[in-house]
Amino acid sequence: MMNAIAEIDETLLREVTRFIFREARLQDDHAYDAWEALWADDGIYWVPANGEGGDPEREMSLIYDNRSRIALRIKQFQTGKRHTQMPRSRLRRIVSNVEILARDADSVRVTANAVVYESNARGETVWPSRNEYLLRRVDGELRMALKKVVLVNNEQPLYTLSFLI
Repeated sequence: MMNAIAEIDETLLREVTRFIFREARLQDDHAYDAWEALWADDGIYWVPANGEGGDPEREMSLIYDNRSRIALRIKQFQTGKRHTQMPRSRLRRIVSNVEILARDADSVRVTANAVVYESNARGETVWPSRNEYLLRRVDGELRMALKKVVLVNNEQPLYTLSFLI
């Protein structure tokens, strides 16, 4: 069971922040094989639709991928045949407000704000979000067991999310 953080462990906060910054860079650089390696075997990647997201098994989501679906999504990117990503979007993320919410011996629950700037053939789009992570130690390294991206504007019609937000 996770305990709320009474006193911030600065060493853990630095490690978590570096992990989240690296994840953002890998996504911006379309380094999807390296990004995939950041996931735990049972990882879930979730982008709710229409608000904060309730039960993803019962409510609509923009993305709700298990580990095998994450791998398939990456393989689809690598074919070069995703017409919405020809040419690939140019991406840059700004990540801030990294905060540890809870931790136990093997995992840590984290939140961070992010803004993704996307430029592609159809124009420019800004994707603001709050990201929630469940990071778990696997062989001594942090891995994502859950990444939940709550887009600020997910209750409005959205352009296709043809990249990994």
